[in-house]
Amino acid sequence: MKFTVEEFRAWPHKCVTLLGMSGVGKTHLSAMLRRQDWFHYSGDYRIGTRYLDEPILDLIKAHAMRDPFLRELLRRDWISMRNNIKVTDLGPVMSFVGKLGNPERGGLGLEEFSRRQALYRQAEIAAMLDLPEFVRKAQDIYNYPHLVNDVGGSLCELDEPRVIDLLAAHSLILYIRVPEVDEIKLIERAQADPKPLYYRPDFLREAVSDYLAERGLDYVAEIEPDDFTRWVFPRLFHSRVPRYEAIARPHGYTVSSEDVAQVRDEQDFLQLVESAIAAQAVAA
Repeated sequence: MKFTVEEFRAWPHKCVTLLGMSGVGKTHLSAMLRRQDWFHYSGDYRIGTRYLDEPILDLIKAHAMRDPFLRELLRRDWISMRNNIKVTDLGPVMSFVGKLGNPERGGLGLEEFSRRQALYRQAEIAAMLDLPEFVRKAQDIYNYPHLVNDVGGSLCELDEPRVIDLLAAHSLILYIRVPEVDEIKLIERAQADPKPLYYRPDFLREAVSDYLAERGLDYVAEIEPDDFTRWVFPRLFHSRVPRYEAIARPHGYTVSSEDVAQVRDEQDFLQLVESAIAAQAVAA
């Protein structure tokens, strides 16, 4: 959606999609708006509770079946398991995605890793296509006037035009750009605590090939999972920036992560959006 400042102010049921890398402030904004009567639609929460719930539970059960005591309990239906994911703790989703590398170090082989990556991609697409229904639910069932769509950092990697078209038709897309001076800080923060990530298949193939050559390794099973995740993150970050911009230029608005960090309440957020709309109008 495209707006003038006046049109945005008059929009009775605002819906804003936050776009950008993990760590740029999407969760900060979403949590703040949730406290001020906005419905928080978390893409990864929807993925974990709806589209990957069964695969996550299957993974947990497969591990439990390796223990003779738990295996007997499961086979006799004497115990049950459930996915206890929370909006503020997406651990089960991250654990399912996993990291590539040596299984003895907690890694996954390339075939299994790629299978989970594909499942995650399909789940993220489905979760984003659910947005219009959750806009309706937020108003009709939960009585929230506005909705913030907190999407994963991998949205730009999906290569699924209908997702972007739908988000652009039903929400204002706000891209949170990281200034060059802060890029190193964001990368260092991600490397200090390497988390599972989604990679486009062609990006992953090239990255694995380059990593193996650089480290003098012959097989994926020799990869140290955290080392690969740290090594690949700067490359992933810089590959995603033009993809975010390609979405934001025709479909949305851009703000700085520095400005996002200064937002303290709903009024600050609305002013941030209005400033982005005004700035784009001047640039045009």
